[in-house]
Amino acid sequence: MNADIDAVRVAMTEDGPVPVVVLAPDDNDEGVLPIFIGFEEAVSIARGLEAEDIGRPLTHDLTLDLVEELGGRITRVVVSSLEDNTYIADLHLDTPRGETVVDARPSDSLALAARTNAPVEVESEVFERGQRDRDEFDQLQDIREVAELGT
Repeated sequence: MNADIDAVRVAMTEDGPVPVVVLAPDDNDEGVLPIFIGFEEAVSIARGLEAEDIGRPLTHDLTLDLVEELGGRITRVVVSSLEDNTYIADLHLDTPRGETVVDARPSDSLALAARTNAPVEVESEVFERGQRDRDEFDQLQDIREVAELGT
């Protein structure tokens, strides 16, 4: 199923803030797929969504530059499975040698998708297993607000 990066938020827990990227399928208004990720990856996804240029490239910017300089193009990201409570993603690339799929963390894949507007897909079974109510995440603080507080 096709999905969009709906938001990058922060859940406050007893252990401190925990970033979460919220994927919203195109055909489901109430359910979302939350994927809890690292703080740096969350900030990188938010920067990619805003097309924010901070000067020198960060890791995801560098990765994209390398792919493009070598003649490749990111064609899509697929959140393909859930294994032991860990999401698995596939990064699909079109390269001069043909199409290829690279195993990647969802956070890294989504950071690249945010920079390229590559489509995001979630396997239906994965969505069903991880689906949560949108209301749980709409009220969480945006990662950009938390990141600004820390600077």
